[in-house]
Amino acid sequence: MNTILLITIFLISAILIALLVKFASKIGLVDVPNERSMHEKVIPRGAGLAFVSSVFITLLLFDFDYLVRYYYVYLAIAIVFIAGLWDDYKDISPKIKFIFIFFASLLLYINDIAIFNLGTYFGYELVLPFWFVFPFTFFAMAGYTNALNLMDGLDGLASSVSIVMFIAFLAIGLEHNDELLTTLSSFFIVTLVAFLLFNWNPAKIFMGDSGSLALGMVIVILSVKALEYITPASVLFIIALPILDTFIVMTRRIQRGLSPFKADKNHMHHFLYNVKGDVKYTVMILVMMQAVFSIIGYQVSHANNLISLVLFALLFYIYLNLFDQRLKRRKKEKNKQETSARIK
Repeated sequence: MNTILLITIFLISAILIALLVKFASKIGLVDVPNERSMHEKVIPRGAGLAFVSSVFITLLLFDFDYLVRYYYVYLAIAIVFIAGLWDDYKDISPKIKFIFIFFASLLLYINDIAIFNLGTYFGYELVLPFWFVFPFTFFAMAGYTNALNLMDGLDGLASSVSIVMFIAFLAIGLEHNDELLTTLSSFFIVTLVAFLLFNWNPAKIFMGDSGSLALGMVIVILSVKALEYITPASVLFIIALPILDTFIVMTRRIQRGLSPFKADKNHMHHFLYNVKGDVKYTVMILVMMQAVFSIIGYQVSHANNLISLVLFALLFYIYLNLFDQRLKRRKKEKNKQETSARIK
C-alpha cells in the first residue's frame, strides 16, 4: 500500500466534504426531513460526491497506471456513483438506478468479476450454468447495493459498518497478496474515516445516494473478488448486516400482507433506536454486530460451505425474532388482557 496515496485521499476527502458542508444548500444538495427521516432539520447531503471523488482524483493525479489497470472496476463504481449523484439532485426512480447498476454489472461480468459458483456441498461444487452467471451476479449486485442504501438511516451507521467490512477484505487481500482487494478496501477505509469526522452524530452532512450506492457497489465488487480465496458462505458473514436487515424487513412486510418493497421504519436501526433513543448507542451496537459477523466470516473462510450456510440461516432466524417491532405491542396487549382478567 502506498501511504502517500492514502494520506492524499484522506486530505482531499476532508477538504471537499468541508466545502460541501458550507456550500451544499447553494448547489441544491440538502436533505429535507420527511415521515421516515430520523432527523428534524434540513441537513446537507451528497457527501459521496466528495469522498468517492477523492479516490478518483488521487488516482488520476498520482497513480494513473493503476487506474488504467483496473479501469473496469473504477468505471463500474463511477457508473453507480453517477446514478446516486443524480438521485441526490433529482430523486430519480428505482428503475433508472437499476439500469445504471445493470451496465456496471455487465462491465464487471465482461471482465470476469462475476459469481461463477456457490460453493461445494456434499462433495459437489455448485457451478452456475453459463447463461445464469450474469443474471445472478446482477441480482446480487443490485440487491446488495440497495441493501446498504437502506442501512443509511442514522448518523455514521452506513459508513462505520462499511469500514468494518473493508477491514475484513483488507485482511484477506494482505493474506493473499491481492492488489485489488488491498488497495480498493484501504482507499475507501481512509476516505470514510474522513467522512465520519463530519457524519458522526450529530451529523453535519449525510452521504446521500451518491455515497451509499457507490459504497454498496464497492463492497459487492470486493465480495466477488474475495471468492477467489474464501467460500461464498464466509462472504455472507463478512457483509452480513445489510443482508440480514433487508431480509428481515422484507419478511416482516410479507407477514403483514404488504409489498416487500414498501418503505417503512422497521429496520434494525429503527428497532434499536426505539429501545434507548440514543443514536450513538444504536450505531455502536450495530457496528459491533457487524464486527462479530466479519470476524466469523474470516475465521470460517475455508470451512465447510454447508455448515457455514446453516449457521448463517440460524442467525437470520434469531435476528428475525429478536428485531421484531411487534414484541412491544404484544407485551402491551398481554398486559391489558391480564389487567382485564384481574378486574373481572
